[in-house]
Amino acid sequence: SFIMSTYLFVYDLVQFCGHSWIFTNMIIRFMSFGKDSLADTFYSIGLVMRFCQLLSVLEILHILIGIDKSRLFPRFLQITERIIVLFVVISSQEEVQGKYIVCILFFLWNLLDVVRYTYNMLARMGIYYLPLTWLNFSLCIALYLLSILAKAFAICVSLPYFESSGTYSIELPFPFAFSIYFPYVLKTYLLVLFIGKCLTFQKAGSQHNWDAYGNKKSN
Repeated sequence: SFIMSTYLFVYDLVQFCGHSWIFTNMIIRFMSFGKDSLADTFYSIGLVMRFCQLLSVLEILHILIGIDKSRLFPRFLQITERIIVLFVVISSQEEVQGKYIVCILFFLWNLLDVVRYTYNMLARMGIYYLPLTWLNFSLCIALYLLSILAKAFAICVSLPYFESSGTYSIELPFPFAFSIYFPYVLKTYLLVLFIGKCLTFQKAGSQHNWDAYGNKKSN
């Protein structure tokens, strides 16, 4: 319906503005301060980044109620991966926030999302600009791979800090005698990231298929 199409367009526009602000801010800061800007990337854009990622949870709802025809599981996996890495791994460990890998990860996420939300907005108006379509469905495959590797590297970097701080590790008292050592949870979760890589490639390569090049996908 017109109302739902308008709502989805506004949603894409809000996400585009948020990610564009982050991306532009990162570029300007790097051009102004060089590599010194990388260490405080999280402090300068972390709040907006967290807002955009929380807002992306609505995309799961869009699919569930049928106004977005994307496949649920790949999108669900991608969103939850980002939220876990951002809120659990990065936000909880101040030492990790200053690592260069956070800047690289944010750069890849925002580059991907600026292209994706730009494409979505134009697609909802029936506009398919060929170079943008190529970026969204071809170049972004490589960027997806790099972002998965960056997520995995961020988790590996965080492990020593979780081991030393004991954050999220739980040891229940007697009679339960049960403990959860969070670094083991993160190591196990690395497997999920590689599964996510495969599903993300499948989503990018086959979900939209050839209709991206001229036929508007129903929303």
